Amino acid sequence: MELGGTTTEVVAALGAWVSASDDEPLVVETSGSTGAPKRVVLSRRAVLASVAATARRLGGEGRWLLALPASYVAGAQVVCRSVAAGEPPVLLDDHPSLAAAVEAGRPAYASLVPTQLHRMLGSAADAEALRSLRTVLLGGGPIEPDLRRRAADAGVHVVATYGSAETAGGCVYDGVPLDGVRLDTEADGRLRVAGPTLFDRYDGDPALTARVLVDGWFRTEDAARIDEDGRLRVLGRLDDMVVTGGVNVPAPAVARRLREHPAVTDVEVLGVPDEEWGMRLVAFVVGELALDDARDWVGAAHPRSWAPRQLVRLDALPMLANGKVDRVQLATAASR
Repeated sequence: MELGGTTTEVVAALGAWVSASDDEPLVVETSGSTGAPKRVVLSRRAVLASVAATARRLGGEGRWLLALPASYVAGAQVVCRSVAAGEPPVLLDDHPSLAAAVEAGRPAYASLVPTQLHRMLGSAADAEALRSLRTVLLGGGPIEPDLRRRAADAGVHVVATYGSAETAGGCVYDGVPLDGVRLDTEADGRLRVAGPTLFDRYDGDPALTARVLVDGWFRTEDAARIDEDGRLRVLGRLDDMVVTGGVNVPAPAVARRLREHPAVTDVEVLGVPDEEWGMRLVAFVVGELALDDARDWVGAAHPRSWAPRQLVRLDALPMLANGKVDRVQLATAASR
């Protein structure tokens, strides 16, 4: 089954699919945040394994608030979890605010991306509504420690998730894999995932399927470390390591440093092709910050070679429908 149509139509289709007993798979597109979207084929078995493992980890089933696009895996899983619990999801789109949605539907859980949580914590009514939920799952990108502190200070129970469409959504919660999920790293730090929630294949792309599904493991594009206690530490995407002038620079670490600058509201850092440097490190900044100041700020905490070579000031970072930064659009903006 392919997801399409209005939110109401997608929710109805997913509800029927979850309850069916045939072998029809679910086809979910990736966000395309780093390139062309991929069509991920998920079996009902994998989706329901994720649903059951999530309920066990969270301590029970319950009604979910749908605040994400239902056609992407995170939103689709919100619908599936709610339907499996015997409760139709509460649709944020049907209400004027988060507070109104929670008041009307009394959900137990929600799944958000960091940008949504940041904005909701800025509203006293929304923060109170979030506080009434058992758990807020937070995924879709890096989560800054300050955001988690703000949520904790507001009494909101947040669980950070890691996963993708290929793992039927979040498969690691606060660094700990869900039941049945196994993690490993390759020599270069590439994270591998195995377990019952893995996808079957990429629709129409057997070559890519063969490259990433190897001996029962999904070879992700993320670099990671697994601590002695088995806890996952995601270091960033493998392609976030920018080799510029012969120096390996972790772009996420540079972005984290720039976010600490008092003049910066938001920032993303990535590498773009450059004739002189091989790859040029570019900072895309929302805020009043000049390139020289950015370089000095990064150089005060990291090697000077990590400082960005270019700074592009924006009114806002371009976002995809699922709340992730549109890195393709940023790369285009850097070459203008």
